Amino acid sequence: MNTETSVPGLIQKAYDNLKASDVTSALRVLDEALGLDYDNPEVVYGLKCLNWWLERIKRLDDFHDPYDKGGFILSQWKSFYTFLDRIGEGYDACLYAVRRFVFSTALKSFEDVLGDGVNQHDPGLLLQVGCCYKGVGNYEEALKYMEQAARFRREDGETLSELADVNALLEETRAAKVLFREAFFTDPQGVNLRSMESELIIRLADRVKEKGYSGQELLEWIPIYGRLFGVFSIKRELKSIELSRIKQSIFSLENEIRSRPDNISLLIPRLINRYFWLIDHYENIRENPGLIEETMLKIKILDPEIYERMH
Repeated sequence: MNTETSVPGLIQKAYDNLKASDVTSALRVLDEALGLDYDNPEVVYGLKCLNWWLERIKRLDDFHDPYDKGGFILSQWKSFYTFLDRIGEGYDACLYAVRRFVFSTALKSFEDVLGDGVNQHDPGLLLQVGCCYKGVGNYEEALKYMEQAARFRREDGETLSELADVNALLEETRAAKVLFREAFFTDPQGVNLRSMESELIIRLADRVKEKGYSGQELLEWIPIYGRLFGVFSIKRELKSIELSRIKQSIFSLENEIRSRPDNISLLIPRLINRYFWLIDHYENIRENPGLIEETMLKIKILDPEIYERMH
Protein backbone atom coordinates (compact mmCIF):
# COMPACT_ATOMS: atom_id res chain seq x y z
CA MET A 1 0.00 0.00 0.00
CA ASN A 2 1.49 3.33 -1.01
CA THR A 3 1.43 6.42 1.15
CA GLU A 4 -1.52 8.06 -0.60
CA THR A 5 -3.79 5.05 -0.16
CA SER A 6 -2.76 4.34 3.44
CA VAL A 7 -5.03 5.46 6.24
CA PRO A 8 -2.72 8.36 7.30
CA GLY A 9 -2.41 9.38 3.64
CA LEU A 10 -6.17 9.34 3.15
CA ILE A 11 -6.70 11.34 6.33
CA GLN A 12 -4.30 14.02 5.10
CA LYS A 13 -5.98 14.03 1.68
CA ALA A 14 -9.36 14.53 3.36
CA TYR A 15 -8.00 17.45 5.36
CA ASP A 16 -6.54 19.03 2.23
CA ASN A 17 -9.89 18.69 0.48
CA LEU A 18 -11.66 20.21 3.45
CA LYS A 19 -9.28 23.19 3.56
CA ALA A 20 -10.05 23.69 -0.14
CA SER A 21 -13.80 23.70 0.73
CA ASP A 22 -14.36 20.41 -1.16
CA VAL A 23 -16.55 18.79 1.48
CA THR A 24 -17.90 16.04 -0.77
CA SER A 25 -14.41 14.76 -1.58
CA ALA A 26 -13.31 15.03 2.06
CA LEU A 27 -16.26 12.89 3.16
CA ARG A 28 -15.64 10.32 0.42
CA VAL A 29 -11.95 9.99 1.36
CA LEU A 30 -12.70 9.60 5.07
CA ASP A 31 -15.26 6.91 4.26
CA GLU A 32 -12.56 5.14 2.23
CA ALA A 33 -10.18 5.35 5.20
CA LEU A 34 -12.88 3.97 7.48
CA GLY A 35 -13.22 0.98 5.19
CA LEU A 36 -9.52 0.22 5.70
CA ASP A 37 -9.51 0.76 9.46
CA TYR A 38 -12.96 0.79 11.00
CA ASP A 39 -11.65 1.57 14.51
CA ASN A 40 -9.22 4.34 13.61
CA PRO A 41 -10.03 7.05 16.21
CA GLU A 42 -8.92 9.98 14.03
CA VAL A 43 -11.04 8.84 11.09
CA VAL A 44 -14.06 8.38 13.36
CA TYR A 45 -13.46 11.80 14.93
CA GLY A 46 -13.11 13.47 11.52
CA LEU A 47 -16.33 11.91 10.25
CA LYS A 48 -18.22 13.04 13.34
CA CYS A 49 -17.00 16.63 12.86
CA LEU A 50 -17.67 16.64 9.14
CA ASN A 51 -21.15 15.17 9.41
CA TRP A 52 -22.00 17.69 12.16
CA TRP A 53 -21.11 20.54 9.82
CA LEU A 54 -22.81 19.01 6.78
CA GLU A 55 -26.09 19.05 8.70
CA ARG A 56 -25.61 22.76 9.39
CA ILE A 57 -24.48 23.65 5.89
CA LYS A 58 -27.68 22.14 4.48
CA ARG A 59 -29.62 24.79 6.38
CA LEU A 60 -27.89 27.61 4.46
CA ASP A 61 -30.49 27.21 1.72
CA ASP A 62 -33.03 28.65 4.18
CA PHE A 63 -31.21 32.01 4.08
CA HIS A 64 -31.41 34.40 1.15
CA ASP A 65 -29.37 37.25 2.61
CA PRO A 66 -25.59 36.56 2.45
CA TYR A 67 -25.12 38.45 5.72
CA ASP A 68 -27.53 36.05 7.44
CA LYS A 69 -25.73 33.09 5.89
CA GLY A 70 -22.36 34.23 7.18
CA GLY A 71 -23.79 35.06 10.58
CA PHE A 72 -25.44 31.64 10.83
CA ILE A 73 -22.17 29.85 10.08
CA LEU A 74 -20.29 31.81 12.74
CA SER A 75 -23.05 31.20 15.28
CA GLN A 76 -22.74 27.46 14.60
CA TRP A 77 -18.99 27.62 15.19
CA LYS A 78 -19.74 28.53 18.81
CA SER A 79 -22.18 25.60 19.07
CA PHE A 80 -19.53 23.33 17.55
CA TYR A 81 -17.42 23.73 20.69
CA THR A 82 -20.23 22.26 22.77
CA PHE A 83 -20.33 19.29 20.39
CA LEU A 84 -16.55 18.88 20.69
CA ASP A 85 -16.80 18.82 24.48
CA ARG A 86 -19.21 15.89 24.18
CA ILE A 87 -17.16 13.74 21.81
CA GLY A 88 -13.93 14.02 23.79
CA GLU A 89 -10.30 14.75 23.02
CA GLY A 90 -9.71 15.77 19.43
CA TYR A 91 -7.07 16.07 16.74
CA ASP A 92 -5.51 19.44 16.03
CA ALA A 93 -4.99 18.74 12.32
CA CYS A 94 -8.67 17.87 11.93
CA LEU A 95 -9.88 20.93 13.81
CA TYR A 96 -7.55 23.15 11.79
CA ALA A 97 -8.97 21.82 8.52
CA VAL A 98 -12.54 22.23 9.79
CA ARG A 99 -11.78 25.79 10.89
CA ARG A 100 -10.35 26.67 7.48
CA PHE A 101 -13.45 25.28 5.78
CA VAL A 102 -15.94 26.97 8.11
CA PHE A 103 -14.39 30.42 8.08
CA SER A 104 -13.67 30.44 4.36
CA THR A 105 -17.32 29.51 3.75
CA ALA A 106 -18.53 32.33 6.00
CA LEU A 107 -16.06 34.74 4.41
CA LYS A 108 -17.51 34.14 0.95
CA SER A 109 -20.92 35.24 2.23
CA PHE A 110 -19.59 38.34 3.97
CA GLU A 111 -17.54 39.38 0.94
CA ASP A 112 -20.80 39.51 -1.02
CA VAL A 113 -22.18 41.89 1.61
CA LEU A 114 -19.09 44.14 1.57
CA GLY A 115 -19.56 44.58 -2.15
CA ASP A 116 -18.46 47.99 -3.32
CA GLY A 117 -17.74 49.29 0.16
CA VAL A 118 -21.20 50.52 1.17
CA ASN A 119 -21.10 48.47 4.38
CA GLN A 120 -17.53 49.34 5.35
CA HIS A 121 -18.80 51.31 8.36
CA ASP A 122 -20.78 48.45 9.93
CA PRO A 123 -18.67 47.43 12.97
CA GLY A 124 -20.47 44.11 13.37
CA LEU A 125 -19.74 43.15 9.78
CA LEU A 126 -16.15 44.38 9.99
CA LEU A 127 -15.54 42.27 13.10
CA GLN A 128 -17.07 39.16 11.53
CA VAL A 129 -14.99 39.57 8.39
CA GLY A 130 -11.91 40.05 10.55
CA CYS A 131 -12.71 36.87 12.49
CA CYS A 132 -13.11 34.97 9.23
CA TYR A 133 -9.70 36.12 7.99
CA LYS A 134 -8.22 35.11 11.34
CA GLY A 135 -9.90 31.72 11.03
CA VAL A 136 -8.30 31.06 7.64
CA GLY A 137 -4.90 32.24 8.88
CA ASN A 138 -4.69 35.59 7.08
CA TYR A 139 -3.78 37.65 10.13
CA GLU A 140 -2.69 40.79 8.28
CA GLU A 141 -6.09 41.11 6.60
CA ALA A 142 -7.83 40.23 9.85
CA LEU A 143 -5.96 43.05 11.59
CA LYS A 144 -7.13 45.57 9.00
CA TYR A 145 -10.82 44.79 9.52
CA MET A 146 -10.60 44.43 13.30
CA GLU A 147 -8.87 47.79 13.65
CA GLN A 148 -11.72 49.37 11.70
CA ALA A 149 -14.29 47.64 13.92
CA ALA A 150 -12.48 48.78 17.08
CA ARG A 151 -12.76 52.43 16.01
CA PHE A 152 -16.53 52.06 16.39
CA ARG A 153 -16.45 49.72 19.41
CA ARG A 154 -13.84 51.11 21.78
CA GLU A 155 -15.37 49.50 24.86
CA ASP A 156 -16.49 46.17 23.46
CA GLY A 157 -14.75 43.17 25.02
CA GLU A 158 -15.23 40.89 22.03
CA THR A 159 -13.84 43.39 19.52
CA LEU A 160 -10.88 44.44 21.67
CA SER A 161 -9.93 40.85 22.55
CA GLU A 162 -10.13 39.72 18.92
CA LEU A 163 -7.91 42.64 17.93
CA ALA A 164 -5.53 41.75 20.75
CA ASP A 165 -5.46 38.11 19.67
CA VAL A 166 -4.54 38.99 16.09
CA ASN A 167 -1.79 41.33 17.30
CA ALA A 168 -0.40 38.49 19.39
CA LEU A 169 -0.53 36.12 16.41
CA LEU A 170 1.42 38.72 14.42
CA GLU A 171 3.93 38.88 17.29
CA GLU A 172 2.97 42.47 18.10
CA THR A 173 3.18 41.52 21.77
CA ARG A 174 3.16 44.99 23.30
CA ALA A 175 -0.03 46.01 21.47
CA ALA A 176 -1.61 42.64 22.30
CA LYS A 177 -0.96 43.02 26.03
CA VAL A 178 -2.41 46.53 26.10
CA LEU A 179 -5.52 45.51 24.17
CA PHE A 180 -6.14 42.35 26.21
CA ARG A 181 -5.89 44.36 29.42
CA GLU A 182 -8.35 46.92 28.02
CA ALA A 183 -10.76 44.18 26.92
CA PHE A 184 -10.79 42.48 30.32
CA PHE A 185 -11.23 45.82 32.05
CA THR A 186 -14.04 47.29 29.96
CA ASP A 187 -16.06 44.18 29.18
CA PRO A 188 -14.67 40.87 30.52
CA GLN A 189 -17.90 38.97 29.95
CA GLY A 190 -17.79 39.94 26.28
CA VAL A 191 -14.51 38.07 25.72
CA ASN A 192 -14.93 34.71 23.99
CA LEU A 193 -12.00 32.60 25.19
CA ARG A 194 -12.90 29.74 22.85
CA SER A 195 -12.22 32.08 19.94
CA MET A 196 -8.72 32.97 21.12
CA GLU A 197 -5.80 31.39 19.25
CA SER A 198 -2.66 33.09 20.59
CA GLU A 199 -0.51 31.32 23.15
CA LEU A 200 -0.26 34.55 25.14
CA ILE A 201 -3.89 34.46 26.26
CA ILE A 202 -4.44 30.69 26.11
CA ARG A 203 -1.59 30.02 28.55
CA LEU A 204 -2.77 32.75 30.90
CA ALA A 205 -6.34 31.41 30.88
CA ASP A 206 -5.05 27.89 31.58
CA ARG A 207 -3.01 29.11 34.55
CA VAL A 208 -6.05 30.88 36.00
CA LYS A 209 -8.17 27.76 35.45
CA GLU A 210 -5.66 25.90 37.60
CA LYS A 211 -6.71 28.22 40.42
CA GLY A 212 -10.15 26.63 40.24
CA TYR A 213 -11.98 29.35 38.30
CA SER A 214 -14.29 28.70 35.36
CA GLY A 215 -17.12 30.31 33.42
CA GLN A 216 -17.89 33.92 34.26
CA GLU A 217 -15.57 33.96 37.27
CA LEU A 218 -12.63 32.92 35.08
CA LEU A 219 -13.14 35.95 32.84
CA GLU A 220 -13.13 38.30 35.83
CA TRP A 221 -9.97 36.79 37.38
CA ILE A 222 -7.88 36.67 34.19
CA PRO A 223 -6.90 40.38 34.33
CA ILE A 224 -5.98 40.04 38.02
CA TYR A 225 -3.60 37.17 37.48
CA GLY A 226 -2.55 38.61 34.15
CA ARG A 227 -1.07 41.52 36.07
CA LEU A 228 0.35 39.36 38.88
CA PHE A 229 2.00 36.96 36.42
CA GLY A 230 3.48 39.86 34.45
CA VAL A 231 1.45 39.18 31.29
CA PHE A 232 -0.53 42.42 31.42
CA SER A 233 2.60 44.38 32.18
CA ILE A 234 2.13 47.29 29.75
CA LYS A 235 0.51 50.24 31.49
CA ARG A 236 -0.74 53.50 30.09
CA GLU A 237 -1.54 56.89 31.56
CA LEU A 238 -5.20 57.50 32.24
CA LYS A 239 -7.03 60.53 30.90
CA SER A 240 -8.80 62.62 33.50
CA ILE A 241 -12.23 61.44 32.32
CA GLU A 242 -11.09 57.81 32.54
CA LEU A 243 -9.82 58.35 36.09
CA SER A 244 -13.19 59.82 37.07
CA ARG A 245 -15.00 56.83 35.58
CA ILE A 246 -12.78 54.36 37.43
CA LYS A 247 -13.35 56.13 40.75
CA GLN A 248 -17.10 56.20 40.13
CA SER A 249 -17.04 52.53 39.17
CA ILE A 250 -15.12 51.68 42.35
CA PHE A 251 -17.66 53.54 44.45
CA SER A 252 -20.54 51.69 42.75
CA LEU A 253 -18.90 48.27 43.08
CA GLU A 254 -18.06 48.81 46.76
CA ASN A 255 -21.72 49.58 47.42
CA GLU A 256 -22.88 46.67 45.28
CA ILE A 257 -20.71 44.20 47.18
CA ARG A 258 -22.40 45.28 50.40
CA SER A 259 -25.92 45.11 48.95
CA ARG A 260 -25.58 42.04 46.67
CA PRO A 261 -23.62 39.29 48.44
CA ASP A 262 -25.15 36.76 46.02
CA ASN A 263 -23.02 38.20 43.19
CA ILE A 264 -19.84 38.64 45.18
CA SER A 265 -17.81 36.03 43.23
CA LEU A 266 -17.90 38.31 40.18
CA LEU A 267 -17.88 41.66 41.94
CA ILE A 268 -14.71 41.11 43.99
CA PRO A 269 -12.33 40.44 41.08
CA ARG A 270 -14.01 43.21 39.08
CA LEU A 271 -13.35 45.66 41.92
CA ILE A 272 -9.76 44.46 42.44
CA ASN A 273 -9.14 45.01 38.72
CA ARG A 274 -10.18 48.63 39.14
CA TYR A 275 -7.99 49.01 42.20
CA PHE A 276 -5.08 47.76 40.09
CA TRP A 277 -5.72 50.42 37.47
CA LEU A 278 -5.97 53.09 40.17
CA ILE A 279 -2.67 51.98 41.74
CA ASP A 280 -0.98 52.02 38.34
CA HIS A 281 -2.25 55.55 37.82
CA TYR A 282 -0.93 56.72 41.17
CA GLU A 283 2.44 55.17 40.42
CA ASN A 284 2.61 56.74 36.97
CA ILE A 285 1.98 60.26 38.24
CA ARG A 286 4.08 59.68 41.38
CA GLU A 287 1.09 60.37 43.59
CA ASN A 288 1.20 60.44 47.38
CA PRO A 289 2.30 56.91 48.47
CA GLY A 290 -0.39 57.04 51.13
CA LEU A 291 -3.09 56.77 48.45
CA ILE A 292 -1.40 53.70 47.02
CA GLU A 293 -1.18 52.04 50.44
CA GLU A 294 -4.81 52.93 51.15
CA THR A 295 -5.88 51.18 47.94
CA MET A 296 -3.63 48.22 48.72
CA LEU A 297 -5.31 47.79 52.11
CA LYS A 298 -8.71 47.69 50.39
CA ILE A 299 -7.40 44.81 48.28
CA LYS A 300 -6.14 43.09 51.44
CA ILE A 301 -9.62 43.20 52.93
CA LEU A 302 -11.16 41.73 49.78
CA ASP A 303 -8.52 39.07 49.14
CA PRO A 304 -5.48 38.70 51.44
CA GLU A 305 -3.81 36.23 49.06
CA ILE A 306 -3.85 38.73 46.17
CA TYR A 307 -2.50 41.38 48.53
CA GLU A 308 0.42 39.14 49.54
CA ARG A 309 1.21 38.35 45.90
CA MET A 310 1.58 42.07 45.21
CA HIS A 311 4.53 42.32 47.61
